[in-house]
Amino acid sequence: MELPKLSPGKRFTLPRPVGSADSLLLARLAERDKAAGRTTAIVTADATDAQRLIEEMAFFAPGLRCALFPDWETLPYDTFSPHQDLISERLATLWRISQKDKDTGADVVLVPATTALYRLAPPSFLAGYTFHFKVKQKLDEAKFKAQLTLAGYSHVSQVVSPGEYAVRGGL
Repeated sequence: MELPKLSPGKRFTLPRPVGSADSLLLARLAERDKAAGRTTAIVTADATDAQRLIEEMAFFAPGLRCALFPDWETLPYDTFSPHQDLISERLATLWRISQKDKDTGADVVLVPATTALYRLAPPSFLAGYTFHFKVKQKLDEAKFKAQLTLAGYSHVSQVVSPGEYAVRGGL
């Protein structure tokens, strides 16, 4: 299959492909970018298209590590925050993007257009609130509790939902 040559700042359009042909073309383009050491970002019309593409691209290119960057699923002036599971999924996707050279990284990120319109915190901010643990690592309990609280976790006596932590005995 002859793939189009894409270059930064240049526009490239094709007529709407039939069936899953768009997934095949995008999978081949993403494989080419992966071989060149680049991550591919695909902006879709909506979340349904993003989910369809992620499933179909996995069929056409099983070696691609695809990630969906989900929408907040709230309106700009809603008085409630997005669900904790959704926040966790978004943070996990951002972490996967930063790990592109490792097994847990992402080669392709699918983003619904409504999601792409929102600004994100810079990678340095997210890195400052990320924890890395190793087996048999010694932790300063007071310092670790302070880090968790600063990162937005709530100290509770019994954990029942994401974003909470409890301390049992000595760590």
